Amino acid sequence: MPDAVRAMVLEAFGAPLGERVFGLPEPGPGSLLVRVLAAGVCGSDLHIVSGRDPRVPLPLIPGHEIVGEVLAAAPGRIDVFGKPLAAGELVAFSRGVTCGRCVYCAVRQTPALCPQRKTYGINMSCADAPYLNGGYAEVVYVRPESEVFPLPSDLDPVGLVAATCSGATAAHAVELAGVKLGDVVVVIGPGPLGQYAAALARETGAREVVVIGTGRNPTSLRLAEAGGFVPVDLSQTEPADRLALVRGLSEGRGADVVLDCAGTTESLAEALALVGPGGVVALPGVAAPMASVGIDPYDLSRRQIRLQGVWVSEPRHLWQALQVASAMRYPLDAMVTHVLPLTAANEALRLLRDRQAVKVVLTPD
Repeated sequence: MPDAVRAMVLEAFGAPLGERVFGLPEPGPGSLLVRVLAAGVCGSDLHIVSGRDPRVPLPLIPGHEIVGEVLAAAPGRIDVFGKPLAAGELVAFSRGVTCGRCVYCAVRQTPALCPQRKTYGINMSCADAPYLNGGYAEVVYVRPESEVFPLPSDLDPVGLVAATCSGATAAHAVELAGVKLGDVVVVIGPGPLGQYAAALARETGAREVVVIGTGRNPTSLRLAEAGGFVPVDLSQTEPADRLALVRGLSEGRGADVVLDCAGTTESLAEALALVGPGGVVALPGVAAPMASVGIDPYDLSRRQIRLQGVWVSEPRHLWQALQVASAMRYPLDAMVTHVLPLTAANEALRLLRDRQAVKVVLTPD
């Protein structure tokens, strides 16, 4: 095992990440060390490094999308199926660590709302031991409370890593929205979250899935079409065109469910315009504070629209996303447009910020 571990660290908001070296900790009781084989660069990482996410302590090793191999495990450490974990196994794990004892964890069975929830690469600083708390590193320290999922060794970590965040959040959104067999679903925002949302909606039984995007990165809409969904370019259509399309697919009523994966004031307005009476608008795309949005309460009541917030995900959602990704029925792995070495993390963030990539993944140098 290595004596030292390299990581890319955020020392100040708005500043470039800097390379630092940490000592390799021993795995404490119930914990494990995972060698990072793929660390996804999430859109929310842009909020984190810029200081828009109020949860972030400094210094921080960013990165909450992680697939890797077990480097060392404490005696008796098991995966979610009760099997002992051994060095060399390919694994993913829940990005959130919850207390398991509060009313949200133990009574309401909604651990995503745990007030003690911590997230690798978001609000677990590297200022204190065991330091290695994020995916932009060669090794991550996985806590005893973290649910660990074994993965087949023949799967590509790079193509799978988005399942650990975008995929899991999309599964949560589909569940909360109550997508049913035969529904017409609209997904706004064709990035990784939207691609997984479309796939999971179809797997849940959606009859038609429309994916709406700006067309600034045409790869996203091409992937949606390749997945069997109806792509719609905002720049090539008018609101009336999009409404007519959705109503044409839904016997005139509008979408049964709209999954807003863009998380902007404009996308929410679009979602409310496209949803039909009795439908649901879910908001998995909101990851940082944003401007307030004016909503007409009478319109919501008259059409009996449910507006559903979605916050992160729970272990079952990660499992669902991993199943969809590993089945290879949709071109989810093709979302990865750039693979860069760990030390190029700043370039990875720039590519995402400038909308030159759909998904960027960091791998060992």
